[in-house]
Amino acid sequence: MKNIAVLEGDGVSDEILSSAIKVLDKVSKVYNIDFKYTYLPIGGRAYELEGVPLPDYTIEGCLESDAVLLGAVGDWKYDKLDPSLRPERALLGIRKKLNLFANLRPAKIFNELLFSSPLKEEIVKDVDIMIVRELTGDVYFGEPRGITTKTIQGKEVRVGFNNMIYNELEIERIAHIAFQAAKKRNNKVCLVDKANVLDVSRLFREVTIEVSKNYPEVDLSFMYVDNCAMQLVSNPRQFDVILTGNIFGDILSDETSTICGSLGMLPSASLSDSKTPYMYEPIHGSAPDIAGKNIVNPIATILSAAMMLEYSFSETKAANSIYNAVQQALKEGYRTKDIYRENDKLVSTVEMTDVIVKAII
Repeated sequence: MKNIAVLEGDGVSDEILSSAIKVLDKVSKVYNIDFKYTYLPIGGRAYELEGVPLPDYTIEGCLESDAVLLGAVGDWKYDKLDPSLRPERALLGIRKKLNLFANLRPAKIFNELLFSSPLKEEIVKDVDIMIVRELTGDVYFGEPRGITTKTIQGKEVRVGFNNMIYNELEIERIAHIAFQAAKKRNNKVCLVDKANVLDVSRLFREVTIEVSKNYPEVDLSFMYVDNCAMQLVSNPRQFDVILTGNIFGDILSDETSTICGSLGMLPSASLSDSKTPYMYEPIHGSAPDIAGKNIVNPIATILSAAMMLEYSFSETKAANSIYNAVQQALKEGYRTKDIYRENDKLVSTVEMTDVIVKAII
């Protein structure tokens, strides 16, 4: 029995999770894998129920599971809440509680969707990038942090500050993840940093070089983050595995999603030190403006479920069947609104899910 904690959040969360569960239920029948789902609230939904975005029982339920599948959190109606109570705080909290230090974000374009990219087809054809992003350090977690006041030029003004910080143990473990990922791909790692101006980046580079000695078959290169942002839109095929810190990875992974045509296409996996379960989620947000309209693209969440089968349960064959089913649906011309063009078969969230479920064999 595979125990999955399903984190129900905000916006389109219910719709995309429902799609993923339908797919997993089909996989269960075809490949004889038993799943047990435990539904737990997070984000705005948890705030409405418990007054906090991440209740203790949600954390406990995740820790007792074999894997965690998350929808999305956030809604504009919570924007005026105290920062500690806003839905987005639950994401940082669950990552910390589960020790999810490594975020894997594959950006692989389906050739059937080359037209969806804002870049020319000859630039994005066959793009297949894995961004390995450190997830529990950097400015998002560094201390001290806050907003204070300071007298400047005789005037009291507000000052905001966050501390960008990494220690070498944190860098070592994420670097190992990147090199191990590269060994399963094309043996190339590009460390993206800002070592020309940031001491943190210089340490990141030094430690990564030390770790690279354990992987002589993997080619290690370096690129400053501003150049990488430019290279991703001019020559994305040069990249295999991109290793980077939390804030740079947050930005670059969203850029790669646009290259691939839609945020609604890209999954992610967040890995721990194996003592706690891994978590899987689409990289898009909660999209409250389209919630309940049955138009959201479910593919990112469905592919996140496929990553769960591969990384948490070692069910590679079942995972590949999901990927193949998604590709088959796209080959047959089925499209949700975000990837639709004239003469395609425009379908709803539920219809796209049903087409994918039918194609799983």
